[in-house]
Amino acid sequence: MISQASRQCTVELQALPSRIGQVRRIVSAQLRYWNLDCLIEKAALGVTELLTNVHRHAEPDKMCTVEIELLLDRLTVSVHDHDPRLPTVNPSDPLATSGRGLALIEAVSESWGARPQGESGKVVWFTLPAPSTTPMPIPPLPVYGAATSGPFTGAVPFGDTADAADAVRERATARPAVAG
Repeated sequence: MISQASRQCTVELQALPSRIGQVRRIVSAQLRYWNLDCLIEKAALGVTELLTNVHRHAEPDKMCTVEIELLLDRLTVSVHDHDPRLPTVNPSDPLATSGRGLALIEAVSESWGARPQGESGKVVWFTLPAPSTTPMPIPPLPVYGAATSGPFTGAVPFGDTADAADAVRERATARPAVAG
């Protein structure tokens, strides 16, 4: 189930390897929609690590909820699962092939944490600073006919079309005065 209200997107899923890629694509698409393309790589990496932790460690089931929320200038990505055990950051072993997920999240995010969710599990989250999504102003364009070179060097009078045509002909045939 995907629900979306303003600047929030929630996905409920079973944290299986096949679903993790789908959630990465959903998060990426949502961030593109919010014009936050610059956060896609870090958010997708973080959500992958959190979902992998649910897949590997969560008990009694692998059901979880992923939520991304943009408030002011912060993107928060969180994963709620049904296992009440809080995660811990393991000391880094340079030869280990796993166990660095939370350290990686810590390295790429602004902040992260975990909190119990009553008797229904826990929430693990991280934040990323978001650039302003205020649209850039469009610079003004020159007014048609305001050019200083070319055939339109002056204003064309409005009114009777015959008078306007005569004024344009006069300008076209007028010779500049020679300074002496």
